[in-house]
Amino acid sequence: MTLLDAPRFDEAKDRRKRVIAYSCVAAFTAAVILGWIVSGFPIDWPWHWFAHMRGRSEINTFLTDVEKNDMAAAYGVWIHNPKWQQQNAPDQGYTFARFQEDWSPTSHDNDYGAIKHHDIAAARFAGNVLVVGVYINQRKSKPLFLAYDPKAKTLSYSPVELYLGP
Repeated sequence: MTLLDAPRFDEAKDRRKRVIAYSCVAAFTAAVILGWIVSGFPIDWPWHWFAHMRGRSEINTFLTDVEKNDMAAAYGVWIHNPKWQQQNAPDQGYTFARFQEDWSPTSHDNDYGAIKHHDIAAARFAGNVLVVGVYINQRKSKPLFLAYDPKAKTLSYSPVELYLGP
């Protein structure tokens, strides 16, 4: 076969290849944007987006249980063991009694009083944990900063505070 014997250019095949390529790029872009929206518009790397989504969900579940005054369920979310009462698991240092002292609406150690409402204001990764800033009782107090560990799936108090604006 010589250069002058080249096959004819197939316009339909070329158009089909272009449509497939553009469709794949558009589908990938749409999937990335949808993932970003579903995970809560995080300002972080895409491989952290699932941890953002999971962490915000866990903290929302935890605070909803505290609002309902269901301390046993809230403690199960805190230590990532919903069946903690049936399993005589060894104590991890943060006991249920201490947890009730910190989160009960009648406790003297609870800085926020009875928690009736919460708003998640921001979430950012600091090291290996997701730090989430939460306004308790519609900004009547200083924001609460909780840390979500994506590997252990547990919650803790965060020593890091996020800037949430004036």
